[in-house]
Amino acid sequence: MSADFTPFSALLGGALIGLAASVMLLGAGRVAGISGIFGGLLAPRAGDVAWRLAFVGGLLAAGVGAVLFAPSAFASDLVRPPLVLALAGVLVGYGTQLGNGCTSGHGVCGLSRLSPRSLASVVTFMLTGALAAVVTNHLLGGA
Repeated sequence: MSADFTPFSALLGGALIGLAASVMLLGAGRVAGISGIFGGLLAPRAGDVAWRLAFVGGLLAAGVGAVLFAPSAFASDLVRPPLVLALAGVLVGYGTQLGNGCTSGHGVCGLSRLSPRSLASVVTFMLTGALAAVVTNHLLGGA
């Protein structure tokens, strides 16, 4: 068994994500899709900004806290040129817009609601990610 296999923390993390998505849907009637929540800040509507800022702020604060309390969890020797990282970010943003949502919206929230559109989106995300990894790591000489 691999030393990277951490079933307890993976199960706990997945349960927390599912709980948070459920609370958001049942409590606020909103899907916890990060791209939609963040996108709503770029084109704000009256009375619809505070909760979005709180949500995004909570994500950022949790990330900073995780780095401060468990920096080894983020250790990586994988290095890519900044231009490649910027291009990857643009492509992810474009794909999110094209797919009308991101992995959190479709993968966590959509699949749990048995949405056929979300199933198609998640399959597309996975196949595209696998293809990108093969091209980047094997055909373009990446790490």
